[in-house]
Amino acid sequence: MGKTALSIQLAEYFNTEIISVDSRQCYKELNIGVAKPSIHQLNTVPHHFISSHSIQEEVNAGLFEQYALTAVSSIFEKNKVAIMVGGTGLYIKAFAEGIDNMPSVPSEIRQGIIEEYNKNGLKWLQQQLAEKDPLFWQTAEQQNPQRLMRALEILIATGQSINTFKTKKPVTRPFNIIKIALELPREKLVKNINQRVDAMIEEGQKEEVLSLMPYQELNALQTVGYKELFDYYKGKCSLEQAIEQIKINTRQYAKRQMTWLKKDKDFKWLVNHEGVLAELIASC
Repeated sequence: MGKTALSIQLAEYFNTEIISVDSRQCYKELNIGVAKPSIHQLNTVPHHFISSHSIQEEVNAGLFEQYALTAVSSIFEKNKVAIMVGGTGLYIKAFAEGIDNMPSVPSEIRQGIIEEYNKNGLKWLQQQLAEKDPLFWQTAEQQNPQRLMRALEILIATGQSINTFKTKKPVTRPFNIIKIALELPREKLVKNINQRVDAMIEEGQKEEVLSLMPYQELNALQTVGYKELFDYYKGKCSLEQAIEQIKINTRQYAKRQMTWLKKDKDFKWLVNHEGVLAELIASC
C-alpha cells in the first residue's frame, strides 16, 4: 500500500481531510507527471494543496507553511485529527517547526540561473556554489538542483550566503504532530518507480509535457518527469533515453528524500506495511 492509498483509508476512518505536502501536486497544470490522487480519491476525501496554484505563481515553503496552518485550523473546527501526506521534506519541516524568512529574489535572477542550469547542468551549479559559497556548500544537498539554485539566487540577489538567513529557532505548534514514514526494500522501490514511469508515459505524460513547452523555463517545471522530456522534444536525446533518465532521476530523488526524512528523529519508520492502518490509528 502506498502513502496516498493509506492516507485515504486513514482520513475515511477519522472522517477528516487531507493536506498534501507535495511541492508539485499543488500546480493545476501538472497532473500525470506528479502522480496526483485520482479523481475518485479526491472525491472520496477533501484534499488541500492539490491543484491550488498555477505554475506561474511562486510557491515555496514559506507559502506552504501559512497555507497549511490555515487549512489545519479549518479542519480542527470540525475534527480533532487532520491528515498530511507527501514527501517534500522542507515543507514538512516548515509546517512542524516554522521556517526562516528569506529575502525576495528578482524574477530575472531566478530565470537567469534556471537558464544556465538547463544549459550547463548540475555540475555548473555545484561549481558555482563550491566556489562562491563554500560555507553553504559544506552542508548542502549537493545533488539537489532545486536547493542549489535557491542558494545561488539568494547569494546573487543579496551578496550573502543563504546560511546567514537561517537563524530562526523552531516554533512550538499548539497541536500534537505524529510523524510516520513508510519504507520499502530497495528492490521493491526500484520496481515501483520503473512501473510508475512506464505507466505515466502510457497515460499521456509526453502530451502533457508538450503542452507545457512554452513554460519550460519556469521554476515549477524544473522537476523530474518534465525536464527530461523537454530535452527529448528539443532533440537532445531519444525518447528511450528520456524515459530511462526519468527513472534514474526519480530513484535519486527518492534517495535524497529518504536521507532528508531520516535526519528527523521524530519520524517512526514502518517497513512492513501490512497492518499499518491499525498501527496508525492507534498512534493517533
